[in-house]
Amino acid sequence: MPESAHLSSDRWYHNITRYQWLVLLIASLGWIFDCFEGQIFVASMNEAMPSLVEKTATKGQIANYNSIALAAFLVGGALGGIGFGMLSDRIGRKRTLSVTILFYSLFTCFSALSQEWWHLVAFRFLVALGVGGEWAVASAFVAEIFPKRARPYVGSIFHASSVLGTYLAVAAGAFLIGNASIAAWAQSSSVAWTAQFIDPASLPWRLGFALGVLPALLVMWIRSSVHEPESWQHARGRAAEDTAERMGRVRDLFEGALLRRTLVGVTLATIGLATFWTVHISGKDVLRANVEQTILAANNLADRPAADEARKTVLGEYASQIKRWEMLGMLLVTTGGGIGLVSFGPLAQRLGRRPAFLIFHLGGFVCSLALFNAIHGTNAIIAFLPIFGFFTLGMHSGYAVYFPELYPTRLRATGAGFCFNGGRLAAAPFLLAIGTLRDQWNFSLSEAVTLMSFLFLLGAAVLVFAPETRGQELPE
Repeated sequence: MPESAHLSSDRWYHNITRYQWLVLLIASLGWIFDCFEGQIFVASMNEAMPSLVEKTATKGQIANYNSIALAAFLVGGALGGIGFGMLSDRIGRKRTLSVTILFYSLFTCFSALSQEWWHLVAFRFLVALGVGGEWAVASAFVAEIFPKRARPYVGSIFHASSVLGTYLAVAAGAFLIGNASIAAWAQSSSVAWTAQFIDPASLPWRLGFALGVLPALLVMWIRSSVHEPESWQHARGRAAEDTAERMGRVRDLFEGALLRRTLVGVTLATIGLATFWTVHISGKDVLRANVEQTILAANNLADRPAADEARKTVLGEYASQIKRWEMLGMLLVTTGGGIGLVSFGPLAQRLGRRPAFLIFHLGGFVCSLALFNAIHGTNAIIAFLPIFGFFTLGMHSGYAVYFPELYPTRLRATGAGFCFNGGRLAAAPFLLAIGTLRDQWNFSLSEAVTLMSFLFLLGAAVLVFAPETRGQELPE
């Protein structure tokens, strides 16, 4: 039977019920806030980490501490995704989703209280436990609620909603973290008591983290509005009657035909997450660095060494302006990435899962080489950042589409969570590596990121072993 016979001629959204839309909305809101909790650190790390280390710390040392914090986030996400994914298969999607949201909300808020760099690292680890778990549960929930013709589209919409979380982090970076008047207000006599506990200059980024408590309110809506998917309830019934159908057992992911699927999924996620945290998020820094060089050139300081006090003074005077340019870069990369995330679903439905992944991996490699080595000038960088974001981020929605399709219901959240968050764990060494390259080997940003971009080619090669799932029902 030709492949086209598997694909309904109906529009993918035809006969989708109000409850199905509600599940997608709630899952997406959880993922939006999930991504805000992750990206608020990216938006504030150039302010937060320097305020928590010795003033004599070099730029390379600070970059290394940030890499450690990002690596801790990946490790925590891996453990949380695997653990909460197993819990979801055992006790249900609804309850586990609520727990994960509470987890990341509260610990993001607590991050505002950090006094040392390692405090922030520890809180990033704890936040990530909930962040990793939320994705595993929500992606399985969405896949189980919608019919097969709609899965690639709603999976892409679900994952693309992360862009709104990044937009919230960008807004916090531009209007809160980068707001010099807040620090000035904190240093005024009316709030001089803050100096007893924190450096008043650090108040803006601390407020950014404090906003992380707001998603906790979503839990009440979840508990009152959704119920467990029928497929999960049926799987639980089968597990009660047959121990071979036991739910949420990790070792089953490595048995029989599931072994290859698990290895492919983990490898794809590893490459996607390693390139996200080393390549994709560095796009905004290209624009920031270009603006800094323009300011220094205008003040005849471009040729001075980085440690020169005159350079530091001038850049300090323009700190708010530089921050706004950095957030513009983050906005452009995220916008392009969001379009890429939404585009994956239609491409995967028309061409197949493997061809869609291939397009984004090859495009990510080419765009990374171009941005960090060949694109120069403010206008050219601004024009290219959305294209760069499109190809370096777009394959991520494929994880929400593809991973739940690889596993039966009794292992769906466990398998999807293991693949995505096992990828987080395996990606952590790459973040430590890029920090080491810049701190100890004195690699420039462009040199270090260019080296990491070759991971995209490895992702393209892995697709040779990936099973195609287009047009197939979810395994029972």
